[in-house]
Amino acid sequence: MIELIVFLGNPGVQYARNRHNAGRLLAEFLPFSSLPVWGRKYKGLYTVAEGKHLLMPETFMNLSGESVGAAAAFFKIPPEHILVVHDELELPLGTVSLKFSGGLGGHNGLRSIKACLNTADFWRLRIGIGRPAHRDIASWVLSDFTVAETAILKQVWEACAGVLLHVLQEEPASLLPEWNKRNCCLEV
Repeated sequence: MIELIVFLGNPGVQYARNRHNAGRLLAEFLPFSSLPVWGRKYKGLYTVAEGKHLLMPETFMNLSGESVGAAAAFFKIPPEHILVVHDELELPLGTVSLKFSGGLGGHNGLRSIKACLNTADFWRLRIGIGRPAHRDIASWVLSDFTVAETAILKQVWEACAGVLLHVLQEEPASLLPEWNKRNCCLEV
């Protein structure tokens, strides 16, 4: 059962609408009926909803593990009960994928989490941002979503919120067949 959901991104207004902040953007959309105010704890913003721990690391992406490791250690949450929500270059915009463990795909946030937890055996909700035609990955992930992309993301957020509500109550493995690289958009 998932006990901790982590929404990856970079802190600061200048990064707020970046592709790399897809996880944090989803946190803003959450439909929880009684979401308390986020407080500062565990090197991040922290709250509890539906009896589960929610965390937005306030470290930069490449140090996300410091925040995740601190919360997991304090609450004694094993890695297999953690779900990390993050952007994914290898998935096209509008696609969402739920998976357990696996490679890191060059994602520095995931690399940091793996280093602090000493394992890659945690759940991931991957939000597709697509790969740029040019090869400058850093400028791509740190650029803002366009207006057209933001319209697509509204459908993605709705679908992801449904997944999160499900995994808060049931085992995430029950969603694997349905949420393996699923296109969430009516029109992309």
